[in-house]
Amino acid sequence: MFTGIVQAVATIDKITDANGIRTFEIAFPEGFCHELEIGASVSIDGVCLTVTKLLSQTRATFDVMMQSMNVTTLGEFPAGSKVNAERAAKEGAEIGGHPLSGHIDFQAEILEIDQQQDNFRLRIGVGRQWLRYLFAKGYIAVNGASLTIATVDKKQAWFEVWLIPETLRMTTMGIKQTGALLNIEIERDTQVKVDTIRDTLEENLGALVPLLEKILEDNNIDLDSLGQKNNTH
Repeated sequence: MFTGIVQAVATIDKITDANGIRTFEIAFPEGFCHELEIGASVSIDGVCLTVTKLLSQTRATFDVMMQSMNVTTLGEFPAGSKVNAERAAKEGAEIGGHPLSGHIDFQAEILEIDQQQDNFRLRIGVGRQWLRYLFAKGYIAVNGASLTIATVDKKQAWFEVWLIPETLRMTTMGIKQTGALLNIEIERDTQVKVDTIRDTLEENLGALVPLLEKILEDNNIDLDSLGQKNNTH
């Protein structure tokens, strides 16, 4: 498990491919690999990877399967790319963000970047099938960073997050450009609640669910938001 609090910006120093497996040799800042072991989990841009070799106190290798490369942005990274890194949380550790599995749900595109002094806003496009899990003030993990959703536009299929200077300093967010793809992990508790509500409604109302959705939409109420509580951090 991870917390979504990025601990370092690392560099993919070397990439090799063999038998459908891509191996990343990643360079970390001093101290990141202290007591790291082979088999340990590390989040790289939000993707849970396993340490396969420890090369030094600042270098380790990770094997990435073809499925992970297809679902995430890892398949697009050239050598020299900067990535967010977080070691797996230890038992009893404080969770400063929110619990993450490191299993990416989908990729999303940066539609717009706006920076005014220390205010940094990202507008991110989302596939419509995922919009039901996104709510203002809810949690989202973007490239492994736990963030709070500021705004969701479900008609135009995007959400926005605002980043403080510390988040920009500790992550790669500040170097991203419009059009860049990001790894997104939705908040699991929200997903379970939304799916449970929908399954219950469909079981009891069946074909009437689309009509209920239309009535709620006409009254500016989102079906998926029923039963949800706002979260802040």
